[in-house]
Amino acid sequence: MPIITLTTDFGLKDHFVSAVKGAIHSELDQITIVDISHDISPFHITEAAYILKNAYKSFPKGTIHIIGIDSELSPENKHIAVLLDDHYFICANNGLISLIASEYRPEKTVEINIHDAIGTNFPVLDVFVTVACHIARGGTLEVIGKTITDLKMIKGITPIVNVGDKQIVASILYIDNYGNLITNVTRKFFEDVGKGRNFKIMARTAVFEHIYEQYSDAINFDIEKSKREEDGKKLAIFNSSGYLELAIYKSNPRTVGGASSLFGLHYQDTVSIIFEEEDV
Repeated sequence: MPIITLTTDFGLKDHFVSAVKGAIHSELDQITIVDISHDISPFHITEAAYILKNAYKSFPKGTIHIIGIDSELSPENKHIAVLLDDHYFICANNGLISLIASEYRPEKTVEINIHDAIGTNFPVLDVFVTVACHIARGGTLEVIGKTITDLKMIKGITPIVNVGDKQIVASILYIDNYGNLITNVTRKFFEDVGKGRNFKIMARTAVFEHIYEQYSDAINFDIEKSKREEDGKKLAIFNSSGYLELAIYKSNPRTVGGASSLFGLHYQDTVSIIFEEEDV
């Protein structure tokens, strides 16, 4: 049975998500629809890209992903369908799949050209659903669009390395539900540049000199609970997605605050990683 996923910034208050699901069920008798997220910040392409990158790989190959973020058709915002890493992605050509395309070369990309046959001001409901159902029935991409090679890429998703590999200038790529700060530095990138050298991570006034494997590693459980440093403990970790994350142990942005509020850092703010000079 085909699987179609939905990733949007629609939220759940309005009718949009249910209308899209109803349209899919009206076209296909046998289909599984999975919500990845409908809580993407409005028009936040990078946030959607990060969430999608870390979700899609858990689905079977051949899954069809509808992405409703900044999807209104315009001369600068064309609609595309992409076969990438054996998954199908239907979205606007606005950089949304940059993080995935930075690791895998698209197998096929078409610019969707069926709009004249579908008058609409809600492209996710009409155009994207039509394309997804066409693919789910076994249809080819060439039928719904012309082949293109130009995929827009999001700027700033790659960290900068200063001369001599002495410093990585990173930026905040995503802030999760706990207020944790996910940078654009992957474990592989960090290790390739750092080559095992000692380092300092500078996030405004917060300094980190160690990266933990898991959150609880930052807590010394040999100390009696009432005396150990636990609440508000800052830490750096390579998260389950392989990105360098700056966090507060068991944070809650709604009460005690999270890394974003406590460190005063937000989306696209910079973080410096300084490596010590190697002994000669």
